[in-house]
This record gives sequence, structure tokens and C-alpha cells, in this order.
Amino acid sequence: MFEKTTVGNSLQDQLFKAGLANKKQAVKARKAQNNKEKLQRQGKAVTDEAAELAEKARQEQVARDRELNRIKQVEAEAKAVKAQIRQLIKLNQIEERGDTEFSFTHGTQIKSLHLRNEHRDALIKGQLAIVTLDDNYAIVPATVSDKISQRDESLMVLRHSPNDEAPIDDEYADYEVPDDLMW
Repeated sequence: MFEKTTVGNSLQDQLFKAGLANKKQAVKARKAQNNKEKLQRQGKAVTDEAAELAEKARQEQVARDRELNRIKQVEAEAKAVKAQIRQLIKLNQIEERGDTEFSFTHGTQIKSLHLRNEHRDALIKGQLAIVTLDDNYAIVPATVSDKISQRDESLMVLRHSPNDEAPIDDEYADYEVPDDLMW
């Protein structure tokens, strides 16, 4: 009168009836479960593949997070250095307006600034330097240019060393002047 319904059947029976499993697979699964329980009773470690995969995924995620944090830190340091350079230039910039034109090379291009004579002479002597930031040129003292070049060498456009003197083109330097020459 009452028929057995699939609700009362075990999962194993339901899989058999649906054709998703056979007796061989059921025996294999039962043996694996029994072996696992036996090892647990004996206190031996049971390797759980899901736990291993989860741990591996967690370690990979930690490694990715560390790399992302390192990249963000490098970017933040670069931004801080650029802000320091910008502040150094802004605080120490010398106005370049004047009547005398000073030409210099930046890369492959020849640029010029209008300077006062004393600034031009100081640039030539190495007391001042020309730096660039955001496609603008600024004239700063040599000590400031040293600080800027420590942070980013690529911003230096022109800085003569104080020892560099302009070579004097003396056409007659190789000729000896006689001592007994009378005028």
C-alpha cells in the first residue's frame, strides 16, 4: 500500500536510481571514508585536499597583496620625492627676467631665458643651475640643484661645475714672445 519514496532513501540509493553512481563507486567511497576515520582514530594526520587548496590560495593572495602594497609604496615614495623637488624649486627659485638672453641646450633643443647679467655670470661660474619641472625652467642656487639631483638627476638641465672656466681661445698661445722685443 505504501510505496517507498525517494525522500527516505539514502543519498547513495538516490544516486543509484538516478544513474549517477554505480556499486563500484559506492564501495570505493565507503572504503575511503573508513580509511579516513581509521587514520583519525589513530591520530595520524589526514590530508584534506580542500584545506590544502584553500591554504595555497590564501598564500597566493597574501603574496599578491604584498606585491601590490610594495608597488603602492614605491609610487607613494616617488610622489613624495616629486613634492619635495617641487617645494625646493618653489622656495629657492630665482626670477629669470632680465635683458640678457642666455641660451642653453636641453636634450637636442636649444632653449633660451632672459636673465639679468649677474644671474648669467653666476650660471656660467656654476653658482646657479637650471632645472626643469613640468616643462618649466627654473634657476636655483647650486646647493639646491645638488639636493634636486640627489632626488632625481633627470631634472637637471644645466649646471657648470665651479672649476669649469670658459676656455680662452688664444690664437697665439703656442708662439713664444721674445724677451728682447723692443717697441
